[in-house]
Amino acid sequence: MSVRIWVEGRRVDDGAAISPIDHGVTVGDGVFETAKVENGRVFALEMHHDRMDRSLAGLGLPKLDRAKVDDGIAAVLEGDQIDFGRLRYTVTGGVGPLGSDRGDAPPTHIVTASAVPRPAPTTKVATVRWTRNENSAVAGLKTTSYAENVVALAAAKQNGGSEAIFANTLGNLCEGTGSNIFVVLGERVVTPPLEDGPLAGITRDLVIRWGREAGIEIVEEPLSFDVLTECDEAFLTSSTRNVQGIHAINERQLGEEDTPGRVTARLAEVFSKRQDELLS
Repeated sequence: MSVRIWVEGRRVDDGAAISPIDHGVTVGDGVFETAKVENGRVFALEMHHDRMDRSLAGLGLPKLDRAKVDDGIAAVLEGDQIDFGRLRYTVTGGVGPLGSDRGDAPPTHIVTASAVPRPAPTTKVATVRWTRNENSAVAGLKTTSYAENVVALAAAKQNGGSEAIFANTLGNLCEGTGSNIFVVLGERVVTPPLEDGPLAGITRDLVIRWGREAGIEIVEEPLSFDVLTECDEAFLTSSTRNVQGIHAINERQLGEEDTPGRVTARLAEVFSKRQDELLS
């Protein structure tokens, strides 16, 4: 799949772009955002910029140079329109020592974009034995240190899932490797609170806000991991999944494949109708 790449002011689609001793490469010292591209337009870009500023502050890096990154975004979106895709922009600590200490180099800015398949209406997920640490120094930050997610997602795929679901160290439901999770209990929709360690997902936030405005009861509260064996419905949210129903959790069937539950389908419809408000 073709990926368009911009680094520090120029398109470099061949990928030869950053130093081998960039701190993003050597120690994973960086943050990133993934936004949805819909018909050549970026969804909720300012919300993504705001979250990146929170992640940068959490790592002690300077605020995002929005003008520079916006130039990079324009560069990777020019030309043939991406009907549905993933825009990813990354800021690293720049060139630095081989250890954890930072040097004096400025941050490195990277922007990429590529078309991706549209999400299926539902998917299967698998739970994993590893946990999220809600007390971690990087809890809630979207950092480039993703090896934990790589391992967990590979394990989930071995069990037929497209996403791995984590508990936190308290035994509470937390999140997926790149998604937030919601469960439906009767008429109530519940998702883990940010204090339990999940990322503050952009789609998560909008589903909560727009769902409540549509009259759906949505709450943020701690949930035992065992809720996955008891819930009536469950769904994932992320930039490129939108609102995606879960038809199976491990070997537990929650419904028919490609047919979201009633509450999930309503929230997916609400999200679809309102997303144009944030396309730029």
